[in-house]
Amino acid sequence: MRNPKDFFRPLALGAPAPLHEQPVRPSRVIHFLPGSNPKMVGKIPEIAPTVDILLVNLEDGVPAADKEAARAGLVEAGRAWSTHGTQFWTRINSLDSPWALDDLMASVLEIGEALDVIMIPKVEGAEDIYYADRLIAQLEARAGLTKPIALHAILETARGVANVEEICGASPRMQGLSLGPADLAANRRMKTTRVGGGHPGYLVRTDPIGEDLEVGRVTAQQDLWHYTIARMVDACVANGILPFYGPFGDIKDTVACEDQFRNAYLLGCVGAWSLHPVQIDIAKRVFSPDPADVAHAQEVLEAMGDGTGAVMLNGKMEDDASVKQCRVILDLARELAERDPSLAALYQL
Repeated sequence: MRNPKDFFRPLALGAPAPLHEQPVRPSRVIHFLPGSNPKMVGKIPEIAPTVDILLVNLEDGVPAADKEAARAGLVEAGRAWSTHGTQFWTRINSLDSPWALDDLMASVLEIGEALDVIMIPKVEGAEDIYYADRLIAQLEARAGLTKPIALHAILETARGVANVEEICGASPRMQGLSLGPADLAANRRMKTTRVGGGHPGYLVRTDPIGEDLEVGRVTAQQDLWHYTIARMVDACVANGILPFYGPFGDIKDTVACEDQFRNAYLLGCVGAWSLHPVQIDIAKRVFSPDPADVAHAQEVLEAMGDGTGAVMLNGKMEDDASVKQCRVILDLARELAERDPSLAALYQL
């Protein structure tokens, strides 16, 4: 068993010391962009200021023949990176692929100073994080980096979900987790071909109101991902890292996309992936507190004074638990307002 005192020691001579706490920055949207597409890479200076996180993708969506081109696109983007306030990430290929090692070497050795986070797909257990953790430390030492690169894992297999707590606590590099619904659905043998979102067949039905079992019974579509998101959120919060909803594949259905993002937001996720520019504003809107909620939170904190006891406010009881809930809303609103003047005006902060 690893000695707890060694947890925050560098895993390679000359590597930067691990962070004791991952920084919490606005992370409402991770916008994916294929590194193999020169036209999209050329648009990075235009897109980057509009998102909280810009990710150059090397994995799914990049054909095998284009893997080297995607890696070259990542290096080009990293060397030109100059967008302060936006995080710069990459998603490498899975650790069991023939491209992962070269992805990691290029990411750390070529553009490590610009890179904030490396996203690792299909993480199944702590052993995957241990491997990447040690290797990245060795590469950081070789590159002479002064700040450690963080890791973000995607839950895409049943084994990964079963081991989610140990994955979250495997390394001080861990920044967060994302739900990968498409690969997870396939691994679980779920009978859906949708990338995220609900399914019309997954529903509940009200009881019969007469002899005819078809008449007057109301159905409601359920969320296929509620259990997994809730478990992921608990594991992340318990280990001081951030949970994210992943992709919503039906680009044209912006209404359902917003619904799915909002479900994740209400359950505790800090952001979601954007696969198309139309989803950027959806994620930014959903994962920013509603101005009415911010105003209510301010009202509760003002009424509660030192935060103890209980008061009646607008016909509702507010107590110390209410204060904690309101501080979650206000803390997020203040973080976002510091970066976005329009939100500062909207929130009156």
